[in-house]
Amino acid sequence: EGDISAQLNDFEELLRLCTQIKHDRSPGVVFWIGTCTTEIIKMDLEGLAPRVEAAIGVPIVVARANGLDYAFTQGEDTVLAALAQRAPRSEGSTASPSLVLFGSVAETTAQQLQSELAALGIQPAWLPTPRFAELPALKEGDYVCGVSPYLSRTATTLMRRRKCRLIVAPFPIGPDGTRAWLERICEVFGAPAHGLVQREQQVWSVCRPYLDWTQGRSVLFTGDNMLEIALGRFLTRCGMRVCEIGIPYMDQRYQAGELALLEHTCRTMGVRLPKIVEKPDNSNQLDRIRDLQPDLVITGMALANPLEARAIKTKWSVEFTFAQIHGFPHAGDLLWLVVRPLLHVAPKRHSKV
Repeated sequence: EGDISAQLNDFEELLRLCTQIKHDRSPGVVFWIGTCTTEIIKMDLEGLAPRVEAAIGVPIVVARANGLDYAFTQGEDTVLAALAQRAPRSEGSTASPSLVLFGSVAETTAQQLQSELAALGIQPAWLPTPRFAELPALKEGDYVCGVSPYLSRTATTLMRRRKCRLIVAPFPIGPDGTRAWLERICEVFGAPAHGLVQREQQVWSVCRPYLDWTQGRSVLFTGDNMLEIALGRFLTRCGMRVCEIGIPYMDQRYQAGELALLEHTCRTMGVRLPKIVEKPDNSNQLDRIRDLQPDLVITGMALANPLEARAIKTKWSVEFTFAQIHGFPHAGDLLWLVVRPLLHVAPKRHSKV
């Protein structure tokens, strides 16, 4: 109330709060997340942050998450883009280009992906890091590659602000996506991609019991977290018929590798490329769901209960956001998320379309 009615001094109030946070928490970094309120009252967070940072001696990173984003996963993108701007600049511009992977994943997942690349002779760094003081140094010409489809703002920041080169690749989601992601990085660095085909086949063999439940089933994505293209490609490879892929927002340049792999997968499987609907109208989409009667709808929580009440099986898309789904070791976990709601659905086979 005091902020909105302009009764408080922005600098003094933020200094008071951050001083208290420093005393109570001893943080290595403080994040200021701008919201709708700070936008409305025109609070100059970017201008205030350096002053407060100098006063308390703790780094402050400002990220704007004002509630007007298309999907909640863009909050991670916003924070990561802000972190990218604070990464130190590497000295020695003549050194060979390095690789920095970006995207927030569990530490074990990050280690697994790094190990896969290390086995191929590539030693990547990672953004973010467990500690703010350990952010990777960046120099002009370094290569960067994302691990999740919703990080287009971070990719743009790394290219425009830090002059890095983006490796456009599918994302390491599912055995097929992981192999394609690794192969693309190897191609850029001129490294031989030995053993990746066999590695993918081994993972598919482990997943085989689950594939009996996905073969011939239909799935529709209403659009919630921007993982939909990658998941649709993976489930097409698993033998599912993807009726429609709704997606809140899509940067076609950032997702070009994923879109190309989706087209290739559809040709390989002999099925039609699914319709992709950007920012779908919920009412019209619900009409299409009623007509199509898919075996499974992957959707946000707001639509899940109404669909379940109409005897349509659903899966919350947020579960894919927070589960470990990247890389070869997690392919079975990813597939189980899809299979679980199908276990009580009568077997059904669809003709290829």
